Amino acid sequence: MVKFEKVKRIEEDIKLPERSTLNSAGYDFFALEDIIFNPNTITRVFTGVKCELMPNQVLILANRSSNPSKKGLILLNGIGVVDADYYGNPDNDGEIAFEFYNMLDEIVEIKKGEKLGQGLILKFDKTEDDFVTNVRKSGWGSTGV
Repeated sequence: MVKFEKVKRIEEDIKLPERSTLNSAGYDFFALEDIIFNPNTITRVFTGVKCELMPNQVLILANRSSNPSKKGLILLNGIGVVDADYYGNPDNDGEIAFEFYNMLDEIVEIKKGEKLGQGLILKFDKTEDDFVTNVRKSGWGSTGV
């Protein structure tokens, strides 16, 4: 069963991701606190949320369509990929984060409780010649070299 949970480091109640309308594909993620995005700077925004997925599922993180045009914020890597084995990892408990670049020459702010971005839960297939046996041992960016 797929589910969102708060990570262990968060003690207070937080708003977990949710869909805004009956036919929304994405689950909206919300700011834990007021966030300042300095001009022309990269800012990683932690959500306090982790996602338990089935082995054949992935959580794709996407920007809100209004962030670039209204706030000048672009998702730095285009999309984020959260693998099923990221959940509960020992480095950061699988906490999901968005990494934004503020392309404006001015400070941008997102207030606590505002929508940050969205996540889409998708199923995926593997090729018949996929024999990977490596196991994730850590958190953010740990599947790369």
